[in-house]
Amino acid sequence: MTGRAIVVGGGIGGLAAALALHRIGWQAVVLERAAELGEIGAGMSQAPNAMRALAELGVVEQARAAGVPTYSAGNLRLPDGRYLQRARSGDPTPLLAFHRADLHRVLLESVPAGWVRTGAEVTGIQYDAGAVTVTWSGGEVGADLLIGADGIRSTVRRLLWPDAPPRFLGRTAWLGIADVGTGAFAVADGLSGSVTMGPGGYFLIHPINRGRAYWAYVTTAGQAGVRYPKEKNEAARRLASWHEPIPALVAATPEQAVIHIDICDLDPLPTYVRGRAVLLGDAAHAMSPDRGQGAGQSIEDAVVLAAALADESTAGPAGPFMVEAALRRYDAERRPRTQATARSARADGRRTTSTAAHRALVTMIRLMPAPLWRKGIAADGNATWRWQPPHLPSP
Repeated sequence: MTGRAIVVGGGIGGLAAALALHRIGWQAVVLERAAELGEIGAGMSQAPNAMRALAELGVVEQARAAGVPTYSAGNLRLPDGRYLQRARSGDPTPLLAFHRADLHRVLLESVPAGWVRTGAEVTGIQYDAGAVTVTWSGGEVGADLLIGADGIRSTVRRLLWPDAPPRFLGRTAWLGIADVGTGAFAVADGLSGSVTMGPGGYFLIHPINRGRAYWAYVTTAGQAGVRYPKEKNEAARRLASWHEPIPALVAATPEQAVIHIDICDLDPLPTYVRGRAVLLGDAAHAMSPDRGQGAGQSIEDAVVLAAALADESTAGPAGPFMVEAALRRYDAERRPRTQATARSARADGRRTTSTAAHRALVTMIRLMPAPLWRKGIAADGNATWRWQPPHLPSP
């Protein structure tokens, strides 16, 4: 059985879902609220689990071409510049770093033309045993399935799961993209990727393509919503005494390219499915960035959902209950994994930004033998990264 789906949200998760549906022969319309399609934000990394999911979507080579290997997990430093652990030349780099817009573009270019509608704000959802209807700013559209992939402040979740608002985690972050292609910076200064761990916060550096570096400063915050007239100046003030190239990276970032966000996640939902509607990505399981798994888990979601739909369509006679059976499979498989990943990310965030825990964490890392540390950051040493995707048929 082939079907038709409505995907709400044109970000990485929504486009991955649309592409996965295309791979199994479904049709889809993607409703994106923004007037212009694009991916906001700065940078990110993708681990081996996400790269395997991208391979099932048929875009892994394009993604590899857009990404840059990063040694961030192997280079751990203190604010004065001393190394707690240091990557060696030739060490494996299980992470690829991206500007979010570059990975978004890889997915968008593979989604069939005409599937994405911008300026499409969802205002209502109705569903019964056999179909779902979505009202949006341009009219009304019906389908066999609704996928809510519209982020942590999801309209689909708000309409169908009204008691599941985002939760502030007591941390805030400044993000930026610096142009380092002028030769003013050296790889030896940390631009091969690093994490600097200070009391109450950490600074992450990822190299990304076209001679740029993505940086993020994550620290504790007493309340959400505090903003500054010049966010770049505030980040620079807080980081002035940290080792180079941290102050230089902030200085090299245009003011308009500095983003200030509060870090939130979701309380675990009892189900990702309601009727013929299903949540995917941050709409279902928004998590803190401390494990670098937010976008990767949404790509996994897309592959698992499409595989469940394809398998159920061949398991027996096609009928009105095929979609519901596939959604039950998706929920049973994805909810435990994604909620466990979100819990781990939240715990990591507490440890890495706790002033009280900083000294103990630094001591533990110092005492850990380098070979054991390297094994822990290798692809076969990380349980989250070992995930294997289900197979999707070729389109």
